[in-house]
Amino acid sequence: MTVKTDISRFHIHDELTAPEKSTPIIKLAQAGAGGSVSKFVGVLAESPSALRAYTLMRHELRSGVLPQQTRERIALAVSEHRGDPYSVEQHERVARSTDLGIDEVDAARQFRSSDPKEQALLSFIEALVKTDGRPKEYLAEEAREAGWTDEELLEAVAHVALSEFQSLVSNAAALPSDQSAPVSLATAA
Repeated sequence: MTVKTDISRFHIHDELTAPEKSTPIIKLAQAGAGGSVSKFVGVLAESPSALRAYTLMRHELRSGVLPQQTRERIALAVSEHRGDPYSVEQHERVARSTDLGIDEVDAARQFRSSDPKEQALLSFIEALVKTDGRPKEYLAEEAREAGWTDEELLEAVAHVALSEFQSLVSNAAALPSDQSAPVSLATAA
C-alpha cells in the first residue's frame, strides 16, 4: 500500500505500489531486512533510476576499505550538519549496533572523536562539508599522518556524497521516523 503520512511530502512505496522498475530492488531490500524496508527506500522507489543509483553506490561502498564505525561516524556528521533527524536516527541505531559507544556517537554528530585517527579524518570531512568542498591541504596531510591512505580518504569523500544524498532526499520528503523498523537498505550506508 502506498503511504503518504501527514508529514511525508512523497508517497512511501512498498513492493505492491512501487513503480515496476523499482519492485525488484524493493523485494531484495525486504528479503534482507526481514520483510520491511525503510521509509527512505520507500520514497526513493518513486524514481527507479535514483533508487538504482543509490543502491549501487551504497553496495560498492559497503565493500570498500573503511571500517563500518568510520562510515557511520561520517554519516552521523553529515546527517547532523544537514539537519536530517530521520538519517541521524537511522545511523545512530546502526552505529550502536557496531558497538560504537554513546559518547562516540554524540561526538561524531559534531565531526568529533576521542580517537585521534578518526578525529583527523572527521576534521578533513568537516572542512569538505562546511566549505566549498575544498578542504585545506594540511587537513589531508594530517589525516595521512594519522594513518589514513589516499584510498581511504577518497572513499570517505564518496561516503560524504552518499550521506548528503540520503539527507537531501530525507529532508525533501520530511520523512517521519522509522523508529522500530529493522536496519535495511537505507540505514547501514
